[in-house]
Amino acid sequence: MSWTPCPDADKSATDAAALLDAPAAQPDSAEPDSVEMVIVPRSGDIGGYEVRRALPFRGRRMVGPFVFWDQMGPGEFLTGGGLDVLPHPHIGLSTVTYLFDGEVEHRDSLGTQQIIRAGDVNIMTAGSGIVHSERTPAALRSAPSALFGIQSWLALPKALEEIAPDFAHHGVQDLPRLQAEGIDLRLVMGAGFGLQSPVRCDWETLYADVHLAAGAVLPVPQDIEERAIYALSGEIEIGGTVYAPQQMLVLRPGDAVHIRACSTARLMLLGGAAMDGPRFIYWNFVSSSKERLEEAKAGWRAQRFAKVPGEGTAFVPLPE
Repeated sequence: MSWTPCPDADKSATDAAALLDAPAAQPDSAEPDSVEMVIVPRSGDIGGYEVRRALPFRGRRMVGPFVFWDQMGPGEFLTGGGLDVLPHPHIGLSTVTYLFDGEVEHRDSLGTQQIIRAGDVNIMTAGSGIVHSERTPAALRSAPSALFGIQSWLALPKALEEIAPDFAHHGVQDLPRLQAEGIDLRLVMGAGFGLQSPVRCDWETLYADVHLAAGAVLPVPQDIEERAIYALSGEIEIGGTVYAPQQMLVLRPGDAVHIRACSTARLMLLGGAAMDGPRFIYWNFVSSSKERLEEAKAGWRAQRFAKVPGEGTAFVPLPE
């Protein structure tokens, strides 16, 4: 990351925050302390594809209900190749898949078969237990294909951890959009900026996809208890400090924070109310109870979870 303020931009692109009924940030304001933690994602591999994982992180297990955050790509598959995540189980969470490029075919043990495309949202609520697979659609494998997106997990409230599993899909046209001078924002989940997303939320949540023109200023909702910024591209400035993309900035609760784009930037805002207690994670399982994790492990080891139609006997073994 860099530690110099970004240069002044064309006034035509600045102070867009005024259109959101919030004061514009001053370049010399005392806001750097508002960034409580900078998380540099670690790289890994899932289904033959590189991912960058920001959550969970040592010293920061969750931001609001977000207990897991993976950036998938950007990258390309050669002809005949693709993403192949075999059937695997989840409990106690909702998975949220949001793509910027490419397509993923989702199948699950409820019998769902759904193609997710750029701008769409898939939310799969695992609750008491669900199994799903994620693959590049067969139709795309006859030529090179791209994939870029975010998969996050949201912990379920304790009272809903054992709810019946569910799946919902929302097309890009379903997501509310805000366009102001230099700002183009889609609200993926929750409420904020005077908008309300139709995507299911079981806990107070903020999740937004934001494009900023160079010099534009975006105020971060101050009434959200836990907040973070994940810049996908372009440098952003908070209170005179410039941050490079591909990292998560966790913000201090209650602070007035404004994001100024040093260049054209794209970022995700995420957060919500602090969860109702800690969560434990083992592999793909999330729970407020360690005993429940052991039950889930035993259930998958014994193959007591429901099967995914169309996937035959394929599955990911429990890591031991």
